[in-house]
Amino acid sequence: MLGIGIIGYGYWGPNLVRNFMEVGSARVVGVCDLRPERLAHVKARYPTIETTNDYRDLIRNSAIDAIAVATPVSSHFDLALAALRAGKHVLLEKPLTATAEQAKRLLDEAERNGRILMVDHTFVYTSAVRKIKEVVETGNLGEIYYYDSVRVNLGLFQHDVNVLWDLAVHDLSIMDHVIPTRPCAVSATGMSHVPGEPENVAFLTLFFENRLIAHMHVNWLAPVKVRRTLIGGSQKMIVYDDLEPSEKVKIYDKGITFNNNPENVYQMLIDYRMGDMWAPQLDLTEALRTEALHFIRCIEKSVPPITSGQEGLRVVQILEAATRSMAQRGHPVEWDAQGAIA
Repeated sequence: MLGIGIIGYGYWGPNLVRNFMEVGSARVVGVCDLRPERLAHVKARYPTIETTNDYRDLIRNSAIDAIAVATPVSSHFDLALAALRAGKHVLLEKPLTATAEQAKRLLDEAERNGRILMVDHTFVYTSAVRKIKEVVETGNLGEIYYYDSVRVNLGLFQHDVNVLWDLAVHDLSIMDHVIPTRPCAVSATGMSHVPGEPENVAFLTLFFENRLIAHMHVNWLAPVKVRRTLIGGSQKMIVYDDLEPSEKVKIYDKGITFNNNPENVYQMLIDYRMGDMWAPQLDLTEALRTEALHFIRCIEKSVPPITSGQEGLRVVQILEAATRSMAQRGHPVEWDAQGAIA
């Protein structure tokens, strides 16, 4: 049975502990947090789990095979590097690291030590996103024209990262997973409405070599909570609403066709196709449980995870470029196939 250590028991840590304790093929050996009251909470609920306020206790523990890190992104690199050097597999909360350079160093360290490095892009493991990827891969959407997402709510304000690094990272990870092509440039604008704090509203546009365009709107200062994504293709279109209780994914047989009838030059050149809507059935398994099982199986079989460090690196590269563009009031930032900013 795989031994798991959890660093960080704040907002996300309890979810990690619960899921790893329930999967059956792993057990949580130890939890680290700097706050005594959080460790007391662990002990009250899981008496068999060892607790500490020093992460090195987990890294030195021979009963721990893998470390899951649920701490602020500024600490990800140092914690993950120490764990990888100690021969531990690593699962890092999103985003992978604070810089692309740090991500590349972790990738090199994981490869050097033959360890699994995985990023916690939880939405990739939802049944809704897995279904969307399945539909895209069939080619039934036709040529994909656009990816358009809105992720807004009131709070939770972050002090160490802007809203792009907090919320857009989810949409970027979903897009990276379901869209087979990679963007070549990004333009971002944003604004902070709290003095001295990072941007709390942002708009992100991604450009591709083909006709695909992507747009993301993220906001900590909205009066309502919205989690909606539209993917438009030449044949069909997808609406993904994560807040829908049942029909989260809807596939529409709607679109346009071009009328090249030469007999009447005044006739409208575009016809509208209005077909059926289909809402596929989705399983109800918690995404984090699916992800925890996947992490364990990747370790056991020595295979790369779906959300490997490489995927995490691509998302961080986009976030870095978007932050640079936002500082220049939306000036497009381009990068090459290796992710180097032009």
